[in-house]
Amino acid sequence: MKRELTRIKNIRATLASEKRRFGCYDDSRGLRYEPTGLYIKIADFSGGLTYLRWFDKNFPDDIGRPDFLFEWTIILFKNGKLKDAEKKAFKTFCSNTYLFDIYFSRPIQRIDKFEHSNWETIEFADYCKYLSELPDLQGFSEWLDNYLQTESFKLLSSKFIDINKRLQTEKDQETRTYLFKHLRQLVDEYG
Repeated sequence: MKRELTRIKNIRATLASEKRRFGCYDDSRGLRYEPTGLYIKIADFSGGLTYLRWFDKNFPDDIGRPDFLFEWTIILFKNGKLKDAEKKAFKTFCSNTYLFDIYFSRPIQRIDKFEHSNWETIEFADYCKYLSELPDLQGFSEWLDNYLQTESFKLLSSKFIDINKRLQTEKDQETRTYLFKHLRQLVDEYG
């Protein structure tokens, strides 16, 4: 636990140093994504929530990696912020549609869809270090599984996949622009 707290402190100090030196955060290494996993590891969910508030304030346009968004979902759930956790779970799904299947050790159904980045691949989802069988995540796993079965999530995820499938084959630039705009609105509003 002491090692994780030291790592969090060092990351925060490095980021603060970069801000002082450059006038902004220049975190091309992605250090800003590490503390959430460390907070989960030591079960300091209120500390994790404090960090995420700081993150949201200082990186408002950061879309986040799928594993980071997933950790954000866990921290929100563990702090009793269930509506926010639902939104972040949907955003996690949008960032990588395979991550939840891997988390629950379910068969992966490859979706032939437009992939915006390499974070949306099965290989990246497989990199996720969490599994639903972990004892510390039992309550979260039950909640997440129930949320994924709701009509609301099914409808939103279906819309997301349908738009991405259309983007896979659509050639008309005006239609593609419309689809991207609609996709962004869906994620921004519900994620």
